Amino acid sequence: MTRTAVVTGAASGMGLGIARRLAADGNRVALLDLDGDSVTQAAAEIGDRAIAAKVDVTDRGGVDDAIARARAELGPVEILVTSAGLDEFRSFNEITPDAWDRMLAVNLTGTFNCIQAALPDMLAAGWGRIVTISSSSAQSGAARMAHYVASKGGVIGLTKALAVELAPQGITVNTIPPGFIDTPMARRAEARGDLPSIDAVAARTPVRRAGTPGDIAAACAFLCSDEAGYITGQAINVNGGWYL
Repeated sequence: MTRTAVVTGAASGMGLGIARRLAADGNRVALLDLDGDSVTQAAAEIGDRAIAAKVDVTDRGGVDDAIARARAELGPVEILVTSAGLDEFRSFNEITPDAWDRMLAVNLTGTFNCIQAALPDMLAAGWGRIVTISSSSAQSGAARMAHYVASKGGVIGLTKALAVELAPQGITVNTIPPGFIDTPMARRAEARGDLPSIDAVAARTPVRRAGTPGDIAAACAFLCSDEAGYITGQAINVNGGWYL
């Protein structure tokens, strides 16, 4: 069955991989991202089933407008994947109140904004799939990322709360906490020296490779399918075998 999906952070990396996979599975997809030029190009590459919108997920009005456009052009939104996110590396004592607020605004409040904006269509349909993208660092902890870890831990908690609340309405809510995924964001962190080399991490990973956006997209596609209707409130770890 063809449905309408919205994917945030869809200009590159995991979000783009997820958008491509959902479109390949036959869904209509709205790609949302702060990088307007890149997300427009990504939607054009996917084809007629896709539209793009430049959106800052911290701007509730902008999110509402983007969801309304997706509804008008593609149909009621029944699948939502919240992949938009921000990372940063600072020792705890160097995290300013502004940096803390910005991290939570993008990663946690942005997730809240998108879910709340898309939810009415799912409630009306009595069917919905919501997948949040959290982080394995929220399960294990991570040095110099207290604000990031806190924001992603909040995403996991929000996911679990909504799963319980929305299950009677036919809506599942799950989270994917990725392990080390080879994305442009990871490559930038590697280049800055904030992360070890991707090859070094891959060598320590049980499956002996870094993850790919396709790995995340495959798990996400299943969670968004009819077959996953008895799975909700779960953290589906896609991390190459790391035990957390």
